[in-house]
Parts: sequence; C-alpha cells; structure tokens
Amino acid sequence: MITFIATDMDGTLLNENQEISEANKQAILDAQEQGIEVVVATGRSYEEARYVIQEADISCDIVCANGAEVRNKQGEIIYQAGIESTRAREIAAVLNETGIYFEIYTDQGTYTENYEMGVELIVNIFTTANPGVSEEQVRQAARERFEKGHIRLVEDYGVLFEDDNQLVYKFLVFSFDEKQLQEANEKLSALTGIAISSSGKENIEVNSLEAQKGVALEKLLKDKGLSPENAMAMGDNLNDLSMMKVVGRPVAMGNALDQIKDFCPFITATNKEDGVAKAIQEVIQQPAK
Repeated sequence: MITFIATDMDGTLLNENQEISEANKQAILDAQEQGIEVVVATGRSYEEARYVIQEADISCDIVCANGAEVRNKQGEIIYQAGIESTRAREIAAVLNETGIYFEIYTDQGTYTENYEMGVELIVNIFTTANPGVSEEQVRQAARERFEKGHIRLVEDYGVLFEDDNQLVYKFLVFSFDEKQLQEANEKLSALTGIAISSSGKENIEVNSLEAQKGVALEKLLKDKGLSPENAMAMGDNLNDLSMMKVVGRPVAMGNALDQIKDFCPFITATNKEDGVAKAIQEVIQQPAK
C-alpha cells in the first residue's frame, strides 16, 4: 500500500499553463485525506514553488532546488545541503572559462548577472516541459519571474561566495550551444563532491552530492517512519531519476525522457492530461493488501 507520494513540478504536476489542474489538486487532496504523505520535489526555489502550490490551496512538504532545501507545511526549513564556498568558486570558474550562462540559487534567493539570459533560460525550461505552448505566453511567465522577485540581479556572483550568511544551493547552467553545454558538463564532471543533472534539453543543474531529490526523500521517509517500498515518485526529467531509484513505485510521465521511461516500470499520462492525478487515483483505489 502506498503511504508516501512525491511529485516533480515542471512537466509533471504543472500543466502547459504552469498551473496545478483541478484534477491533480483533487487527487492530492484525496490522497492526503487517506493519510498518505504528499511531497512536491522540484528544482525550483522555495519561493518559486510555494506560490504555485498555495494558489491551488495545497499544503505539503516541499523539496526545493533538487533537494538542497526541504521545507515542511509551515514553510520551516528542516533540511539543507549546500555547496561550500571554495567548491562554489571552482564551479563558477569552470563555467566562466567556457563562457556559458548560469544562475545561482542560495538560501536567500536566486541570482543572475544577466536579465535577458535569465528570461531565455526560464523560457527554455517551460517550453521543454510543455512543447506547443506559444512562446509569447511562456515569455510573459518568464518576465513575471523577475517582476515577482523570484530572481534577483547581481553585478558579480563573487559577492555571494564572500557572504557568510548565504548558502549556495545550486548552479543552473544554460546554453543553446550543444558543444558549449557538453564542454561545461565535461569540465564539471572532473570536480568531486557535486551532483550533475538536468531539467531541460539545454540546461545543466549542479548541486552538492547531498542535495539530490532522492537523498531528500530518503531523509523524509526515515523521519516520518515510512518505508521506501511503499513510496511512489513521479517525474519527467533527469533530475528526477535519483528519487525514482529510492522508491518502490517509480512512475514516468507520458511526456518524460526515454531514459526515465526506460527506468520506470510504471508510466502515466502526460502533464497536459492530468498524469499525476491518474497515477495517484490508480494507487489510492487499489484494495488494501
């Protein structure tokens, strides 16, 4: 019997309008009513994840920045796993050497040195998760990311590394140039103590080894006294793979990468077709064994 459900956001829980559909919302509420723990696990920062979840009137734990931060229903931080400043400087140096664009997520917010590239990055993430949506619609949502303060401009990332009050969570790297992205990936792979994943075809995500969705879910399951065998995780991209590996019921979205589908024994509908709701209803309607 499933006692714990984790769902990714972009390309999974969210539809093409970057919203939680009524069907997905109701399925989550139905699961919670049956006593099942529901967790949202995302590469987004807490602020970027929270406002979407609250708009749907859902209350749950949130795994943020790929597992670098975990917040409970009250919004309190219960787990953090950052990149220490020396390693963060090394990562930044590698990325600067390739001339590639990147953003930095910290426990104080998300930062960019380039507004226009910041818009392009979020447009890419949205369109990768929702092909076919109009570019202007997505671009407007990307601009709102800045207007709502979910990302901040900074003149030099160096000030973040020098600030003892900021813990670096994640580097989000972006390029339309496949060779440049590959070069950055190869150079990053030479560094130790980091986890490299992706949430879109033109990005790389860099976290601490202790900041992965799977690591965060294992800690939550242990804290709640729940068995991984009775847990379900749903996702569509490479940064979801670590949590797929620790649960008894890994579910790939219908729009997931082939690599995710190949790993998962269960496949649901796409994010446009309320795949999360269908996967949840399938397990909560199963007779208890």
